[in-house]
Amino acid sequence: MSIPSVQEVVVTGIGLALPGVATYGDLLGPLPGEGGFDPATGLRGRELRHKDRASRLALRAAESALRNAGLTDAHATFTGVADATAVVVSTNLGNADSVCAATDTIAREGVRGLSPLGLPQTSSNVVAGWVAIRYGLRGPNLTFCNGTTSGLDTLAWARHLIVAGRAEAAVVVGVEPANEVATRLLGEQSTDAAVAIVLEPADAATSRGARPRATIAGYARARDLAAALASTGVTEEGPVGLWLTDEAEAAGAEAGHLLAATRRIDLESQLGPLSGALGVLQCAAAAAHLEGGATGNVLATAGGPRHDATAALLLTPSPATRPLTPERGQHP
Repeated sequence: MSIPSVQEVVVTGIGLALPGVATYGDLLGPLPGEGGFDPATGLRGRELRHKDRASRLALRAAESALRNAGLTDAHATFTGVADATAVVVSTNLGNADSVCAATDTIAREGVRGLSPLGLPQTSSNVVAGWVAIRYGLRGPNLTFCNGTTSGLDTLAWARHLIVAGRAEAAVVVGVEPANEVATRLLGEQSTDAAVAIVLEPADAATSRGARPRATIAGYARARDLAAALASTGVTEEGPVGLWLTDEAEAAGAEAGHLLAATRRIDLESQLGPLSGALGVLQCAAAAAHLEGGATGNVLATAGGPRHDATAALLLTPSPATRPLTPERGQHP
């Protein structure tokens, strides 16, 4: 599956709730390793009561992203078109702890032992639901639990909603919590990670004076990296300046000469397991790279030989940051 180039969809807001990372520019490395979001203090507050950890992380990231996009006022009230703003979330392990706690309670005490306040946290769509409720967003509401490609798939489907006219904007969230259940499932220490991306049509962003950070130019999910690159639109004529990848060594061998000289960043090697948050964090890092005026496009990939598929997302400079091409006869 691939995205048709019907109209440009751009990134207009980015927010993080990621320990040790103060800004999305830090994702380009080296990571500061301190500062940034502190779960011990950042996950407290009246509005965060009776919510699972993944939802609380997601709400903090969404708050920052919407503010960054200029879509909230001084009281953190959403100022966009609520009826046409989608929420699309990627999380593979988000509420697994809530589900395990509920099943343990049923086994121990029966269904009467369940708390009415805790039961909603067992819904697979709970994170997306809380983000929508907090900001009154009544557009499409989706959650993807699609393994290692989930974050990139989520960005692509959010773009699909906008291109198809189902939404005028989308809040895309990638989130995974650090807890005992996630660590047992992963087989290694899990990572608190939440990132939110606001997507809008380029013309709508321009009309309201928003600053686009990057354009989503292509996407594909295929059996292997070579097939994904061919469908995404990566060519020698449109060079890739940065490749955000997992499993860098295996991916490098598979990509061959096309990406041989490209700078690579593996976020999981620096931050630990990111699961469903990986692809959305890659998008944030891509925006930082393109905003910095670096040459070349950005390719984000996830998956590979150890997984059932590979996803690839191509990001290009936004209209506001692209180098101007002089008309014939003119000089730059």
